[in-house]
Amino acid sequence: MSLGLIEEGAKKSSVLWIALPSGPRLAWHMWHEGAIYVVTGGGEQPLPGLTESPEVEITLRSKDNGAELVRFPASVEVVDQAAAGETVAALAKERLNAHDAAGLIDRWAAQSVVVRLTPRPA
Repeated sequence: MSLGLIEEGAKKSSVLWIALPSGPRLAWHMWHEGAIYVVTGGGEQPLPGLTESPEVEITLRSKDNGAELVRFPASVEVVDQAAAGETVAALAKERLNAHDAAGLIDRWAAQSVVVRLTPRPA
């Protein structure tokens, strides 16, 4: 599997599956500068155990028929939201149906965790 295939799959779908200690979880995400970004906590998608895991397995599925496109390990890194303002702003633009779109970035800074999932293709 190549990074190109992972990038293409991540860009074509807005959701993915993350294998967590509590079981697989569906999560919305954004592909940005060679990695996948997700938000958890503070009213966002619950992804229990993600921030404590050094690595997780990601599965990307076809938007057309749900078939598995690619599965790969990814390293987990909590993002310093203040230092990654441009990335967090881009992620906020991808967040559909936020009930507080105007205050989303501030709410994330106070209550949520932004996580970078860096693919480790074989």
